[in-house]
Amino acid sequence: MADIRTQSEVWFSGMVQGVGCRYETLKVAKGYEVTGFVENLTDGRVHLVAEGSSSEVAGFIAAVTETLSDYIRETEQRSAPYSNQFESFVIRR
Repeated sequence: MADIRTQSEVWFSGMVQGVGCRYETLKVAKGYEVTGFVENLTDGRVHLVAEGSSSEVAGFIAAVTETLSDYIRETEQRSAPYSNQFESFVIRR
């Protein structure tokens, strides 16, 4: 049975800006078949959007959460339909 393609949005809050969270997220993404982006928000949170198979997206988000666990205080996550709008995983400024 084929793995369903999906999109997940995640918002991380805590001490997540100015400590390399976007760059660590990009490094983790290289180990997964995901596309999307990570960006800093003006309210101090980090916003991540990831698309791919549901297992790859779930594994990627779990790995990012573990990698950044020292900086994350709170995580909010929302699933959305797969959009196929991204070509790779990038950092947005």
